[in-house]
Amino acid sequence: MVPMRTLSVVVHPEATHHVEGVVGGWHDSSLTERGARDAAAIAEAVSADVPAGESVVVVTSDLRRASETAEAICSALGVSAIVDRRLREKSYGAADGRPQAWLEERFVPPPPEGDRMGHDEGIVGSESKREFATRVYAAVEDLLGRQASHCVVVTHGFALTFVVSAFMRLPIDGLGYVNFRSRPGGITVLCEDDEFHNRQLVRLSDIAHLQALRNP
Repeated sequence: MVPMRTLSVVVHPEATHHVEGVVGGWHDSSLTERGARDAAAIAEAVSADVPAGESVVVVTSDLRRASETAEAICSALGVSAIVDRRLREKSYGAADGRPQAWLEERFVPPPPEGDRMGHDEGIVGSESKREFATRVYAAVEDLLGRQASHCVVVTHGFALTFVVSAFMRLPIDGLGYVNFRSRPGGITVLCEDDEFHNRQLVRLSDIAHLQALRNP
């Protein structure tokens, strides 16, 4: 088996829920025209990071905004995506697809101390952070077992924190205060070295490829 060496994590770019001001979560929004252009730039940047001849696998959330981004990346790499619904964004239950103001009026923030991972946010059907992290961790564990030296994960902004944490093998119960910055269209790169098998965060939510698109 070829060990996993590099993990590129892509957060989908601008989607319709961003411009409509509604809650993303499991709401199945799609990329905007700007998001589609950004996806092409993301695909170019990701493919440039994969050496010629290196084995690569692309795994994506099943939500349209992520799968549409993955399609652009797969086209550039000449592979097909593996769809894994466990890489979805956090579910906000009854708030998904509703105006952000609706969620903000009802949302119960986590306490500064105590069980922040199992905290009930007050929204019917919403996932706790522990439930969210557990499914993302399971997805990452499975993808790291695939026979590829480079894996591309296409997911969502909040999910990025748990993909990175899972790669680093941080315990779920220790994630109550952990939050890695994410930006739409950002690329995060994680690597495992060949000798010591240490896992490194090389780049976090890099958007240089999008800045180049905005400022040619």
